[in-house]
Amino acid sequence: MQALPPGSTIGILGGGQLGRMLILAAARLGFKCHVYTDVVGTACDVAASSMIGAFDDGAKLAAFAADVDVVTYEFENVPLSAAAAVERIKPVRPGSKSLEASQDRLVEKRFISELSIPIAPFAVIDSAADFDAAIGTVGLPAILKTRRLGYDGKGQVRIANAEEMASAFDENGRGASVFESVVEFACEVSVLVVRNAAGETRFYDIALNHHEGGILRTSSVPSNLPPPHQARARQIAEQIATALDHVGVLAVEMFYVGGEHSEPLIVNEIAPRVHNSGHWTIDACQVSQFENHMRAVVGWPLGTTDRHSDAQMSNLVGEEANDWRRLATEPGVCLHLYGKSEARPGRKMGHFTRLKAQSSDG
Repeated sequence: MQALPPGSTIGILGGGQLGRMLILAAARLGFKCHVYTDVVGTACDVAASSMIGAFDDGAKLAAFAADVDVVTYEFENVPLSAAAAVERIKPVRPGSKSLEASQDRLVEKRFISELSIPIAPFAVIDSAADFDAAIGTVGLPAILKTRRLGYDGKGQVRIANAEEMASAFDENGRGASVFESVVEFACEVSVLVVRNAAGETRFYDIALNHHEGGILRTSSVPSNLPPPHQARARQIAEQIATALDHVGVLAVEMFYVGGEHSEPLIVNEIAPRVHNSGHWTIDACQVSQFENHMRAVVGWPLGTTDRHSDAQMSNLVGEEANDWRRLATEPGVCLHLYGKSEARPGRKMGHFTRLKAQSSDG
């Protein structure tokens, strides 16, 4: 593909904080960004232009596409029909295959399983009639997950016994679901791979993640996974990115179950975009995940993924963002606030990254 020159316009589907950080990275390289979103978000504050419209408004989507040179997206729940409407006019990167595989947990699990990559045992639940068979297949404890629109722990209910199934199904809206075995893991990690249209891939250091209540609280590098298992994690991520013909950053979240197992890593889920667990790259790397995503989208050479510092990224959730004054004065802290007006419980308002000298094993 021919590289777009500085001054070109990148379209972004979605208007949240990931879009905001993509725009800031693109601006460093001389690109303008045009946002299309159905709800005004913080990306609109820093975009060169924005368009507010429904994702089923064909006329507005066509006008948006005509005004840009290439299109990407900042969240995986962009309707496939919207991406297809835009793609008829301008290139969309990553492509629709990445969107389709990540929007539906069942499609995602079947896709990964077909690549012979380990995942947790699961069963499909479409109605209450499927409860007994699902428990017989997967066992207990398990997690009931909606097939669509689940994030930050939403649409997920842990089930300890069969008596809890009906209430969990009701809590999730009685919609199509997957019933997934609980994995006993040593830790959770994520691999961020960036891939360009020619198939070149680069990897950021594997991050060690800590979640609370389904929300990512911290991501730390280095992860200190044994080198052979780091290599296996990168191999898995590259295999998935290649199978999707993915262009841009892809995040693969994994459970590390330990070296005593024949397969030490089990894939939990994928995200076809820049990812919360890679926010540390803004401050600890020469080229962040956001800049490398945009480089891939516009056809530029990929930048280095090396880090110059050890780092721990912490999310600021809800009222925690009100601690900005103390964080702004703490040495070694890099503070990022997303410009959201209302600090609601469970809402990511920003993050901060603590840097320290890179360790000898980094």
